Amino acid sequence: MESLDLNLLRVFDVIYRTRNVSRAAQQLGMSQPSTSQALTRLRLALGDPLFERTRGGVRPTPRADDLARSVQDGLAQLEAGLASEKPFDPQRSSAELRIHLTDIGEARFLPQLMRELRRVAPGIALKAQAWPQAEIAKALESGDLHLAIGFLPELTTANHAQLLTDRYAVLVRAGHPIATPLKRNTLSLVRLRSLDLIAVRSHAQTLQMLRTAHLEGQVKLTTSTFLALPDLVRSTDLGVLMPLAIAREFAPARRFLLLDTDLPSSEFTVSVYWSRRHEHMPLVRWSREVVLRLFRTHPY
Repeated sequence: MESLDLNLLRVFDVIYRTRNVSRAAQQLGMSQPSTSQALTRLRLALGDPLFERTRGGVRPTPRADDLARSVQDGLAQLEAGLASEKPFDPQRSSAELRIHLTDIGEARFLPQLMRELRRVAPGIALKAQAWPQAEIAKALESGDLHLAIGFLPELTTANHAQLLTDRYAVLVRAGHPIATPLKRNTLSLVRLRSLDLIAVRSHAQTLQMLRTAHLEGQVKLTTSTFLALPDLVRSTDLGVLMPLAIAREFAPARRFLLLDTDLPSSEFTVSVYWSRRHEHMPLVRWSREVVLRLFRTHPY
């Protein structure tokens, strides 16, 4: 530590987050040669290459992954300590809170979250937006997003806390012929292959499950959102694979039938994610606690 220029750790952090020396140089306001020289100095000081060249950027070494956690935590605490922000008062704040949610996430979380915000922080504006999965981590790191809520196991560089466990079920209309021979309300994979399905383009996890089970040939309708599903299911013999918590809210319940499946990976965990870099930011810390208080539950 006595011989290490701590500015090199800032350079390392940006390269680690961008996975690209040129983009890191732009963010840092440095030239690419200066950024490369700083990385070389850090490599020599630590005795590790830290990054390996790949097509279109760089890939961190295991040593870099270990170092990144400490560096990001340290920089976050430094930024929080140096910040001149006044104490956060949600009752008086007029901040914009930016959250990643898919359309099904909005249906599950926004009504209750918005009621609570109107009660405890009436001046805060909430902006919910579905970001492409490949861009969520970068948006959290840059501050374009404060929180992300969902089943997002690919966000390995972000901190997270589990909210709830759910499972996938198949929703069909009441009286659907596929349910007649069932002794239990469970569809085997063989029976699923005889059911025509609706797929929702915005829900990547469901699409992946259908592909893994080789059921993509059963998809007869693809929609962009979940909004049309109640009328479609009620008026056709199409079924839809969807999270149980959302399916239970379709009304009136007597017009629908929920069937379990024996598909692998039918259970999943929804978490709230935030950037290590910004976790000491008052708005991030406060909003994270609100989300946890409202939605952290036991498994369904």
